[in-house]
Amino acid sequence: MISIIRSFLKLESASGILLISAALLALFVANSPLSYLYDLLLDTPVEVRLGALHIAKPLLLWINDGLMAVFFFIIGLELKREIIEGELSTPQAIALPAFAAIGGMLVPALIYILFNAGNSVALEGWAVPTATDIAFALAILTLLGDRVPLALKTFLVSLAIFDDVGAIIIIAIFYTSDISAISLLVAAACIAMLVLFNRMNIYKMSPYMLIALVMWVAVLKSGVHATLVGVIMAMFIPLAPEEKSGRSLLKELEQDMHGLVAFIILPVFAFANSGVDLSGMGIEEIQHPVTIGIVLGLFIGKQIGVFSFAWLAVKMGLATLPKHVNWSLIYGVSLLCGIGFTMSLFIGSLAFESSGDNLLIDERLGIIAASILSAFCGYFWLKKALSPAVKAQ
Repeated sequence: MISIIRSFLKLESASGILLISAALLALFVANSPLSYLYDLLLDTPVEVRLGALHIAKPLLLWINDGLMAVFFFIIGLELKREIIEGELSTPQAIALPAFAAIGGMLVPALIYILFNAGNSVALEGWAVPTATDIAFALAILTLLGDRVPLALKTFLVSLAIFDDVGAIIIIAIFYTSDISAISLLVAAACIAMLVLFNRMNIYKMSPYMLIALVMWVAVLKSGVHATLVGVIMAMFIPLAPEEKSGRSLLKELEQDMHGLVAFIILPVFAFANSGVDLSGMGIEEIQHPVTIGIVLGLFIGKQIGVFSFAWLAVKMGLATLPKHVNWSLIYGVSLLCGIGFTMSLFIGSLAFESSGDNLLIDERLGIIAASILSAFCGYFWLKKALSPAVKAQ
């Protein structure tokens, strides 16, 4: 089990480095003479037509609606496995990261709302600073080497999983458009088929993928965000091993698809969403309430929310600190949780870009600034807090 966790963490940290590179490349291209090619690429219309069924979106939205559904599928697989047999299988283990995640979403949202209370358009982005980028945060943590206790990394991973679940709930409730009852009925029929497949112990992936495709289109047309299909799908993938072969379909998929998500999907998303044109930026954009709300929400709100709610959980007797982890290390991880990046960019695209409000607001400046600030402060705090005597467990 320890070796599996170590290999998983190694993969995620490598992905974080690739994420940073993709984001820097996007920033460079967007502020170079090649910027028109960057915009042209993302605005490229992509259409799929099958009889009366017609889906037409620019390439950027195919990335955000389609590829990110695969990312959420992996998150769902991890969550199901961890709850059934992993680090989150007991209430005591769940309490600390769950409380920390709740605080890490609540406090940043309140700070953002405080700075944007008088602007109904700006308030659409209240959920932007509630997210944490697990790959980016783990990449920074891994730079500190083997002095970092494995329990601290596990705490960060568990917290990020709960954070992603919170993001899923937020997207489902707050970032949906007009609802189509017929499309939702089709999606409900797909879920019924998934329940049947699961009860029949079907271990072939092709039937699940066929239903997933139909359900993705139905949810896309329903007005509910299509990325939620990934999580719904994951809940019905069998975890228990097949009697004849002893293989677990869920674990196989989780292992096989991590590379695709870590090294292709997330970097592509980062490249597509990080190209902020800085040429026209002035003091007005920097001092915009949205920018300030995101920066303070991610950098200040995250560290206060994560740390204070974790402290409350321990003081109330609902949780205990992991072995070899002290409060100074918890605070360092709280700082790293201010790295919103991928998930913040995604929620920002739902709040502003998809609605056309990006003509007035560019939330990406605040996200990138806060993520860089959180990364640097978290790294140097943990570097000081970790003594050479502390070894990874």
